Amino acid sequence: MTEYPDGVQRPRPLVIGHRGAPGYRPEHTRSSYELAIVMGVDAVEPDVVVSKDGVLVVRHESEISGTTDVADRPVFAGRRTTKTIDGETVTGWFAEDFTWEELATLRARERLPQLRGESATFDGQEPILRLRDLLGLVRAASAARGRDIGVVLEIKHATSLGERGWDVASLVAAELRAAGWADGELPLVIESFESTVLTQLRARGIRGTYIYLLEASGRPYDLVAARGAHAPTYAQTAAPAGLDALVGRVDGISVDRHMILAPDWRGHTTGPSTIVADAQARGLQVFTWTCRPENHFLISPFRGRGGPAAFGDYRGEWAVIRDAGVDGVFVDHADLGVDFFGG
Repeated sequence: MTEYPDGVQRPRPLVIGHRGAPGYRPEHTRSSYELAIVMGVDAVEPDVVVSKDGVLVVRHESEISGTTDVADRPVFAGRRTTKTIDGETVTGWFAEDFTWEELATLRARERLPQLRGESATFDGQEPILRLRDLLGLVRAASAARGRDIGVVLEIKHATSLGERGWDVASLVAAELRAAGWADGELPLVIESFESTVLTQLRARGIRGTYIYLLEASGRPYDLVAARGAHAPTYAQTAAPAGLDALVGRVDGISVDRHMILAPDWRGHTTGPSTIVADAQARGLQVFTWTCRPENHFLISPFRGRGGPAAFGDYRGEWAVIRDAGVDGVFVDHADLGVDFFGG
């Protein structure tokens, strides 16, 4: 239990290493996950996309040029293409156009080198991972450290990939069963910005906590594909009536931290907003993403000197989130997150 400034003791939130510890190592690499675990996170978060031969690959997006050296490989120059992903036009190189054998030749690189120059010094040193690699890593780390370390598995682009012939829910279910992660032996959270794939996985008997990711704006692509202009917005889902409709369908929501900070027109926080209390009153857990210390990410009252890459008053911003009583937080700098939220 943690005693908050109001004197009330509440359970501390789950501290989740967002893509490992990408404040210090290129995201989704083995060293990023291992560092997050060493720093004491409760769980780590992989994003998964699909290769041409149906392998689940740990990458932030299906477009991989921002986090690998694929654009520097002449042999793959002809794979550059333009696609519509979740209704948006994207140009680049896409995981689903490569076999796993081809993807395994690539090397990871820092996605935000202008902000995280130290992490960028590790560019080119590590291959990318499959989901099965990450699940094995976490299982081994749990055994070695004598504590349960969870996986918060985010499924990307399920509807868009489905439009191209992939049954993402079946692929994920099969992988979790093969790795021994489907029956609740270790803590598993499954999350997505699309509720459809969460429903499909729950129907396949995968035991875990199901969390619906909500953006601060826009509409979920699965519902846009099914209902067009009649699809609810994320904001409507976050309102009390929308939360009512989630009860019994998911175990919780994970929201953009701005939805808790509630900045006004000047960028000053008016939060914490009521979204956490509203959801918890309905028996829903609430996670938030992503707590980062750099000025570039902080809302204006908490930015400091030194430019976008310097750390601002992140503790001030994070205190608003902590005091809202969230159940889980995603952090890029695992040590800072554990220190602040894990006390």
